[in-house]
Amino acid sequence: MIPVLSPEEMAAVDRQAVEPVEVLIGRAGAAVARRAARILSGVYAKRIVVVAGKGNNGADGRAAAALLSGQGAQVQVLEAADLRPGQPLPAADLVIDAAYGTGLQRAYLPPSPGRSPVLAVDIPSGVSGLTGEVIEGGRAMPALVTVSFASLKPGLLLGSGPDLTGEVEVADVGLGALVDASVRCWLVGDLDVAALLPLRPREAHKWQAAVQVVAGSPGMTGAPWLVSRSALRAGAGYVRLSMPGVDPSVLPPGELVHLPVPASGWHGQVLDALSRVKALVVGPGLGPVTGHSTGPALPGGEVGLLVAAAPVPTVIDADGLNAVGSLEGLRTIVARRSQPTVITPHTGEFTRLAGHPPGPDRLAETRAAAARSGAIVLLKGSTSVIAAPDGRALMAASADARLATAGTGDVLSGIIGAFLARGVPAFEAAALAAHVHGRAAGTGYREGLVASDLPDLVAAWLSELRRL
Repeated sequence: MIPVLSPEEMAAVDRQAVEPVEVLIGRAGAAVARRAARILSGVYAKRIVVVAGKGNNGADGRAAAALLSGQGAQVQVLEAADLRPGQPLPAADLVIDAAYGTGLQRAYLPPSPGRSPVLAVDIPSGVSGLTGEVIEGGRAMPALVTVSFASLKPGLLLGSGPDLTGEVEVADVGLGALVDASVRCWLVGDLDVAALLPLRPREAHKWQAAVQVVAGSPGMTGAPWLVSRSALRAGAGYVRLSMPGVDPSVLPPGELVHLPVPASGWHGQVLDALSRVKALVVGPGLGPVTGHSTGPALPGGEVGLLVAAAPVPTVIDADGLNAVGSLEGLRTIVARRSQPTVITPHTGEFTRLAGHPPGPDRLAETRAAAARSGAIVLLKGSTSVIAAPDGRALMAASADARLATAGTGDVLSGIIGAFLARGVPAFEAAALAAHVHGRAAGTGYREGLVASDLPDLVAAWLSELRRL
């Protein structure tokens, strides 16, 4: 996992460094110079313009300029404060944006690089290192490549950050031990899936990774099918599906095992059947959940009754979240549980649960929601943020616009359920599933991908990962 530090956390790490700041600046400048050389396939006689501010970001750019000049590049250093907004920069083979770093709090109006490619130092100047949004009233120069030092920053992963930063390289400047001692957020990747998702034992049997799904309602049978099939394709050995008030014959014959339950009063039957499964997924397609009244002490109707007493790790999504109603209601349910709870809201569901929409600092919002509810919160987005109640956070940045179609959230819930059943701890299971979800979608159709394509793509991607 790659560490992610906020600008404030990174500044604290810098202050703790035993090396003089000049040494750190020299290492940062060397990393920028090396990347410039790779972009240009050598720098001899190449024209490079460095836009440098007055702080450490500018010092990093000046250090890179000195190294590049020593290697034969034609380097011109321009003071950021002397350049007018939109002023055309001299024609160059490369522009190095070292005007302002991740700690910038005010709007910045950059000069124009024209058609020259841009290499950003730490973050494109003018982009918030915390939220990824361009600071109000300003602009930013989109970068071909961004070199970040010691760790990623949230602004490289959230908001407009991914559209403005280009390819991101994390350069080691000798602060690794301090970063490791401070970090509370990490970005997950392919290698983390390979390391943390257990292989099936040679003597495995189907019940070792069994999942119970409670989903669907009359007229809403697509969601339970998507959850269940994705759980199977993500490695669940057995999936048992209960659709309140729905005859199982409405679904095509296949590998699913059905536990028919009535439209109301179903939570007890599901509870009685949980002794052999390893994970529970509840919510997608349930529709307006009323059912058994639980009184003010336990919200959520039958969803609340089921989740509160379920003896296995549980995922609540979609209509299950709507039934619970609020983060405080969820906390009442979670307080009765002995196993972890994962919720997977999109922005609208988060707004209903929290009482307000998530602000631009999605990392802080997700952490606050996890602390309020006692659950692991996965706030879905192009970069999903996963937070545990103790403040640890993970990010999954593999998603793209192909997932912006109905039913893909149901698939994600099924993948999380399967990973829980396979023995991945809940915090990590949610993040790994979000990463796999995006990576699998990235292998599918660029146009016209639908949710029912995803389960098979998940199985194919996981299988290919095991070959590497």
